[in-house]
Amino acid sequence: MTELLQPKAMLFLTQAIAFSVLSFIFYMYYRTFERRYVKYWLLGLTSITLGYYVIALTPLISSEFSNAVSQLVVSASFKLTQFVALLFLFVGIYNARSNFKPSISQFVIAILSLAAFTVMTSSLYAFDDQQTFNHFYLTVSLPSFIFGCCFIGLSFFLAVDKKRHFSSTLLLCFALVIGLRYLSHSFLSILALTEQWFRQLEQVLLYFDVAAQIVLGFILLVWMQGAERFAAINAINRAQYLGKHDSLTGALNREQVMARLSEVMVTTLKARTKLAVFLIDIKQFKFINDTYGLKVGDYILGEIANRLTNSVFLPQAVGRLSGDSFMFVMEFEQLSHVDRATKHIHELINKAFIYNQQDIHIQASVGYCFYPEHASNAEDLLQKANLALHHAETNHLASVAFEDGMQAQGRHLLIMEKQLKAALANDEFVLYFQPQLNLLTNKLEGVEALVRWQHPEKGLLLPVHFLADMEAIGLHNEFDRYILAKACQYNAKWFELYHRRIVVAVNITAVEFQDSQLVTNIQSLLQEYNLPPKYLELEITENVVMTDIEQAMNTIVKLQNMGIKVSIDDFGTGYSSLAYLRKLPIDKIKIDRSFITEVASNDSDLTIVKSMVELSHGLGKRVLAEGVETEEQLNVLRHLGCDAVQGYYINKPIPDEQLQQYFTKPS
Repeated sequence: MTELLQPKAMLFLTQAIAFSVLSFIFYMYYRTFERRYVKYWLLGLTSITLGYYVIALTPLISSEFSNAVSQLVVSASFKLTQFVALLFLFVGIYNARSNFKPSISQFVIAILSLAAFTVMTSSLYAFDDQQTFNHFYLTVSLPSFIFGCCFIGLSFFLAVDKKRHFSSTLLLCFALVIGLRYLSHSFLSILALTEQWFRQLEQVLLYFDVAAQIVLGFILLVWMQGAERFAAINAINRAQYLGKHDSLTGALNREQVMARLSEVMVTTLKARTKLAVFLIDIKQFKFINDTYGLKVGDYILGEIANRLTNSVFLPQAVGRLSGDSFMFVMEFEQLSHVDRATKHIHELINKAFIYNQQDIHIQASVGYCFYPEHASNAEDLLQKANLALHHAETNHLASVAFEDGMQAQGRHLLIMEKQLKAALANDEFVLYFQPQLNLLTNKLEGVEALVRWQHPEKGLLLPVHFLADMEAIGLHNEFDRYILAKACQYNAKWFELYHRRIVVAVNITAVEFQDSQLVTNIQSLLQEYNLPPKYLELEITENVVMTDIEQAMNTIVKLQNMGIKVSIDDFGTGYSSLAYLRKLPIDKIKIDRSFITEVASNDSDLTIVKSMVELSHGLGKRVLAEGVETEEQLNVLRHLGCDAVQGYYINKPIPDEQLQQYFTKPS
């Protein structure tokens, strides 16, 4: 019996060695690329290899192989390895097409089920000579039918797969042929089991299967090579895409949008139409990142790019230049189209962004220019649209079209930027202090810090000569921190010289007040100068509060918890409502000087100021009137119940040397 089995054993041994080599190749692929489907195929090939080693070596090394039980065990083991290999083959193909990832427990259950099925079919009728045919049907016909159905099913799966490529087509044809082979064998084994030609057919199929399995291994190798080549091509395409597009939003990057603008300019010139180049900058985007997180900020930038790209105005180019700045280029024939487009852009930006069922609202500033009216090349168009955008942001306007005078303003700002930065570095700014008189005690209540620029050439300059430029250049944050530090420094100096402390009020801009680091920066200054918080007061305008009411209220609460006073400056000139004023936890309201000028002679102003005082007291706020210049104004305000005043009648803004007179007076 052993002698008869040796040719088959050598065939199976050869097959086992061939699959060992193939498995090693798959192993090296897996180590290099770490594709999960390669891992599944490697396990399948290992299972086949193990099965061939078992069926090849067992009759060669065991003299007991002629025993029926031994043959049954070896046959069942071989059949189980074939089932397991089929399982891993199918799972690997499915994973390659859909990234499906079964759990280890699912694999264990499937393998145990296959083992139970194999043991049951192999052992049933195994030792009953009268049931030889039934045993054959269970161990040969039924597995052939199962294999045939599985391979036919695989061919249909690959046929309907939309991601068709050469290796999948090869595998489809192979699966169809193998499926038909197993189904045909299954049916023929039932009909012609006792025929001599069927036995000869089985011998032919033995060699056919050996060859087919080797072919299958090479088809899978072709698949892997094709997949890696496809992945490499995708990587190259993606690198080329990222070279032209912003990786976050998918819009064109700066280089490509400028190149696209140059191309569109040529076609526009031939068509005798015009281009509008819009620059869009998102207001206070840092606040979005700080409040909602960078992930939300990235989502909003991507959504903005999508909205602009899909605009009904069919843009010629949409690009992200940097950060939260976008370019939008459209073709137009009439100026009315530009007006509608400008309004449309704001509508796109203002529409709520929904993230995790949360509505987020933002606004944008827009500057734009025209081709060929304003420039003949892309860089000049960008520069002039940027000047218009800068003008819009500086003057708090929603949209601004470029005008010729803006270039001179741009050159002026370049000069001023250099001078103002040098002034900050050289400490050329000084503080003047305007006393505030408490009308109840007739004593100094505090001082308001007012900045002056000691220009090396022009002398002492008032804020009107440089504050607007400071804001236009974008130095207001740095400047506010500089003034805060200087005010704390003066306060510490007074205490050291005169052992007196007074409240110093400092004006804070909207941008600085909404800075998430404001509270932390103030805490550091108070610690550095050993200044009690109650001697620092921050003055903000109504417009600062209304920019972002919720954020403003949170910041005010944090400051007051530290012991810092917060007041509303220039009250009556902004647009705050009584409802918000009632909610704001501020300490003091400062009535603007425009209402005080004629308070002693104009009944309307008198009524307005009286209402403001009564309203403020009703809300539990103290009241200070600015711009008091006559004794009559002072008497009227005292009669109305105003808590404190400041103005030229009390004293004009003075340097800290002249403030000495207030410290040397008895408390």
